[in-house]
Amino acid sequence: MAFVEFDEVRRVYGSGEVEVAAADGMTFTIERGEFAVVVGPSGAGKTTLLNMLGGMDVCTSGTIMLDGREVSAFTERELTDYRRHDIGFVFQFYNLVQNLTALENVELASQICSDPLDAAEVLRQVGLGERLDNFPGQLSGGEQQRAAIARALAKNPKLLLCDEPTGALDYSTGKSILKLLQDTCTEQGKTVVLVTHNQAFTAIADRVIRVREGRVVEEIINDSPASADTLEW
Repeated sequence: MAFVEFDEVRRVYGSGEVEVAAADGMTFTIERGEFAVVVGPSGAGKTTLLNMLGGMDVCTSGTIMLDGREVSAFTERELTDYRRHDIGFVFQFYNLVQNLTALENVELASQICSDPLDAAEVLRQVGLGERLDNFPGQLSGGEQQRAAIARALAKNPKLLLCDEPTGALDYSTGKSILKLLQDTCTEQGKTVVLVTHNQAFTAIADRVIRVREGRVVEEIINDSPASADTLEW
């Protein structure tokens, strides 16, 4: 059994004549420890896929599995526990608490889960060892995104989900964030799923999942992923 499995997953909004299928029979797998890139144009269903995998949305039909557990069968309470303990989220915008320091932002997340990592150590690992006591307003965009990644990693999640994590960053800063995510995957064995519209990002993925109009149209295993250092777009 794969670490992540989607089997004919649909997510339908509305009803009757105004029914819209944001996900229309998505089927794919992701293995433990892979860096997976989900790529497609706006409106393809990428974020819907991520939200269902992260337990922030539920599927209308089909089966979603993570590490042998059927996420699509979870109750609301079970979904809350799943989001709290198993999933780390990184978004395009950093969503840091502005009146807390970088360290306090990371500690805030680690307090709600069962097996957290040391907040200061994780911040050092993402290159913010000298910025522990800085508030978000005192950090650059790239530093704020690093703090957001540290916050997600400090939960020690089974799965790290990233929704356009470089979208608000300049080119060089974006590359450094992609390198950080890639290194997190290879060095710590974390399973990372990154959603993007940028086709260039597929070069660094272990697995590429292409989506269009709510369906997975192609799934590619990349035996020789490039380093994010070499990426151009």
